[in-house]
Formats: sequence, structure tokens, C-alpha cells
Amino acid sequence: MAEVLQVLIIFLKILIPASMLKFPLLGLWGNYFLDVVDGDILLSLGMSDARYQLIDKSTDFISYIFMLILGLRWSIKKIVIILFAYRVAGQILFFTTGNELVFLYFQNFLEPLMMIYALILFKQKDEKKAYLTYKKHLYLIWAIVLIYKIWNEWYLHFANIDLSMLFFGFTGGVK
Repeated sequence: MAEVLQVLIIFLKILIPASMLKFPLLGLWGNYFLDVVDGDILLSLGMSDARYQLIDKSTDFISYIFMLILGLRWSIKKIVIILFAYRVAGQILFFTTGNELVFLYFQNFLEPLMMIYALILFKQKDEKKAYLTYKKHLYLIWAIVLIYKIWNEWYLHFANIDLSMLFFGFTGGVK
């Protein structure tokens, strides 16, 4: 039964990012939510940490590809391409070295930018208006993206803080 649930979670880690193309807001935010909880679920189902890391980083790469495809439809496409390439460089370094500290230097700024932009687009109902709103609030948006992701990558890959244990008193993994 545990193996079936593991396969289901992995399937969702591919299906939900694909949904970004049809439902940008739900796909992006759903992908984020799943990425936050999947480790605790898969590790609690008996998956080894090494296997989880490989699956997680591989499915993250798939989600970045869908973000890139989606971002190419929007006026922010140039920054999306740059952020995609930046994170892919980190992914390549991780896969070649196995050192997760590379993510401290190659943060995933793409995901929060896409999530914020999709939220603006959802509210504005028009991509041109969304882009104008993005430009109007550029410094605030980037302050949020940078502060959040630098903190996020630090606690995940450098400090190794288990937020599930800290906030909820349980974790799927063994620390």
C-alpha cells in the first residue's frame, strides 16, 4: 500500500505542474503546496532520503519546464528565461556533485515570481494589465521574492531546519 501511495504522490508531482498550462494560478500554487508536503509524506511512507532527493529534484526540474513554457506566454518572459537558466545551473551542479548547498547559491526565484504573477493575472483578468501592475510594484514583488527564497533555501539546504517538526511536532524523515 505504501508503494502505491508513493507512486500516486510522484504522479501528482508531474500532473500538477502540467496543469499550470491550463490553470496557471491553481497549478502554480498547487505545485508549491505539494512540494512543501511531499517530503514528509514520502519519507513517512518509507522512502529513503536519497531516493526522495533524486525524485524531488527531478520532478522540480519538470515543474521548472512547465513554468518556463507558461512564462513564455507572458510579458515577463525574459526574466523567466533568465531565472529558469539560473536554477537549472543549480540543478546540474546538484546532480553532478550531490551537494545540496548549491541551492543556497542558485535559489529558485522562478517559482515565487510565477506564483505572484499568476495571482496578479488572476486578479487583473488581462495579461497587459497584469504586466503593468507587476511593473508598478516591481520593487515590492522582488523584495518578497528575494527575501522569501533566500530564507527558504537557507533553512532547507544550509541550516537543515525541519519546519514540520518545528511547527507541527512531526516529520516524515529522520533527522
